[in-house]
Amino acid sequence: METAKNTIYGHPYAPRDLDLPGFVPSLLPKTTILGVYGASSLIVVSLVWLFSGRSLKTSKTDRLLMCWWAFTGLTHMILEGYFAFTPEFYKDTTGHYLAEVWKEYSKADSRYAARDAGVVTVEGLTAVLEGPACILAMYAIGSKKPYSHVLQLTISLGQIYGTAVYYITAILEGDKFCSTSFYYYTYYIGLNIWWILIPALIIIRSWKNICATSEVHTKNKKSRRD
Repeated sequence: METAKNTIYGHPYAPRDLDLPGFVPSLLPKTTILGVYGASSLIVVSLVWLFSGRSLKTSKTDRLLMCWWAFTGLTHMILEGYFAFTPEFYKDTTGHYLAEVWKEYSKADSRYAARDAGVVTVEGLTAVLEGPACILAMYAIGSKKPYSHVLQLTISLGQIYGTAVYYITAILEGDKFCSTSFYYYTYYIGLNIWWILIPALIIIRSWKNICATSEVHTKNKKSRRD
């Protein structure tokens, strides 16, 4: 029965009656797609870690945060940017890597292939606004800019908000967009949950830093008046 359905609808996504005229099956194997993403991410993180280590004044925590901001910023701009501005990626016949990424991920959330308005909006704003802001946050940490923590807190709030909207809208629509439980837990949950957990930790850290700085500033003002 499943084979017959695949023949009728021509795609592996859920719901099975999703209409995707012109759909072209993935041309790259899953291992290649994940391997390239993992390797390129490791290279980016390694380079940022090495270059950030040149300054003795940069703590290990700040260096790790610079790695995070570089990784998440490039992910937003390149991966999510491609999705937002390539509406017919599922028709790609060239084996373009980024098209293959979204063909694969759509098995966990077919709203991407279906061009769900909410998903396109969230991903588009994330790519255009949060992506460059993440790179700026990396620079701000390395350059010891005074706006570093305010910027990190703001971006992190945006990431949590975007991820929450992403999950909540799926739940309100019946959470019916994943083809199998494997993709549900590995891609849909496993890959996205980090954009809640890590930003939450950054918010706590930056909030404490902002409060401490504000307290010192207030005490200095009082001492000058006295």
